[in-house]
Amino acid sequence: MVEHHAGGEVRVTTLERTMVDVLDAPDLGGGWEEIWRSLEMVEYFDLDAVVGHALALRSALTCARVGLYLERHRDELFIRDEHLARLAEQAPKQPRYLDGRRLPGRLVKPWNLVVPQQVLQRAWQEPAYEEAGDALA
Repeated sequence: MVEHHAGGEVRVTTLERTMVDVLDAPDLGGGWEEIWRSLEMVEYFDLDAVVGHALALRSALTCARVGLYLERHRDELFIRDEHLARLAEQAPKQPRYLDGRRLPGRLVKPWNLVVPQQVLQRAWQEPAYEEAGDALA
């Protein structure tokens, strides 16, 4: 989408498209911690738009990443089973790593994703606070 600003044109995007795009190309999002924390700051997504954009990209890996994120935030975002089901239908048939670094992790069904424990447990939350506390002591 293009908006006019200060005599020029500026490309803008929706939160929904941004969510899917950053999960499609996580190397552009600053890493999983940055992606998770940034997406968690959003209180509402148009879930039909999220699922629609994910499906439009025709990437099984992206559908699985989006599905994983939505499933992990099911209560906060009021995710319905039908949204997850549509994504799960397009998830990879064989296990895939969450990203290209191929970090060890746990296989998460129905997404067929090998997800590092750090992501599953959101392990970045506690150590960061402990390190900050150690520095202050």
